[in-house]
Amino acid sequence: MPLLTNEQISALKPELADTIEYRKSGLSLNHIIGCPLDCGYCVRHLFSNFELKTPRALMSDEAAVDLLTSHPYFQTDVTPIQIFNRATDPMLPVVKPHTFNVLRLLDQRGLKNHVLVITRWRVEPEDCDILNSFTNIKLTVLVTHSGIKDPRIEPVDSQIAARSLRTLYEHAQRYRTILYWRPIVPGLNDSDADIDRALELSEHAHATVFTGLFFRNEIAEYYESHGIPMPYDETARRKIMPEVSEQRILARFRRTDDIEAPYGELFRKTSCAVTYAHGEPDYNGHYGIRDLCDICPMSQLAVCASAWKKPDLDTVNSQARQLGATSDVVITDRAVIVEGLNEPPRYWLQHTHGYQVHDAAKPHHHRRHGRADIGWDKAKEEQ
Repeated sequence: MPLLTNEQISALKPELADTIEYRKSGLSLNHIIGCPLDCGYCVRHLFSNFELKTPRALMSDEAAVDLLTSHPYFQTDVTPIQIFNRATDPMLPVVKPHTFNVLRLLDQRGLKNHVLVITRWRVEPEDCDILNSFTNIKLTVLVTHSGIKDPRIEPVDSQIAARSLRTLYEHAQRYRTILYWRPIVPGLNDSDADIDRALELSEHAHATVFTGLFFRNEIAEYYESHGIPMPYDETARRKIMPEVSEQRILARFRRTDDIEAPYGELFRKTSCAVTYAHGEPDYNGHYGIRDLCDICPMSQLAVCASAWKKPDLDTVNSQARQLGATSDVVITDRAVIVEGLNEPPRYWLQHTHGYQVHDAAKPHHHRRHGRADIGWDKAKEEQ
């Protein structure tokens, strides 16, 4: 794959030219940009990158992995890693060799970090052989499946993702496979038939995550310019998952005869599903948000409970101050509350301690689980 020139890189939006971004599910490595799949809700809209259809590399795989592992926030065997989840699909034919090479380079270093690969494209049995070959990293392949039939929003046939999910699950040995059921939008892909479809697909995954639409201004503008019906009257910083949709999903996934896993292997958060699939406690420390855990299998609750503990106040306060916090932290039974820190340093604290870290200026409301307020009865929440 040809490298972009310095002149081409300088013309990119700065956030896109920055190869590494710290996101909630880990340090995200994105040294290849460009994707032809044209999903209407893609975060590439946020980086003015949607029109770049042909994948191009910012640097070599070796240089990218060196940059990742020398990043100030990277911690060996601790920091979760995501590959090519912001500006391309890691299983596109031209990208796939780089995906495998990055995984190999990480594995050869003996790293035991969680590594997440998210795709909606084709995965073949021979790909699974390669994915099974890595012996150190904790690899999870998340298959995005929406079931949206409107080609203006989802031009990629969801059957492709469904086949990939089955193939991955059938051949899984060392890696794990997650059904990434998203984005769920009321009236678009949350009918009884849609939910039943997801329920059937969940039998071909080690766990299932369901989540809503990331509806920012840039995505709303794309919808409007292409005559796509607006899913909501307003945009939001966080993902939108209305309460009525969540309740309908939970009702259908409910297993009345299973005390151990009353909702099966269904999770609201990516890290919960990933760590469950690997038999480990959640690296994001969601266990403190007990209303989030009310659908988790009992065995996983026990695993998380055994590892979860409130961090030392003096230690966290010192770390937060060094990172730029503007006041002393507060530690509750749910989370560390900080002021003056943006997302990357908060995520570093969160992964370091396995405990939720929230911004005091952007509170997480009960039962909304860090989602947007849209679709939730505020009066009911305040009761």
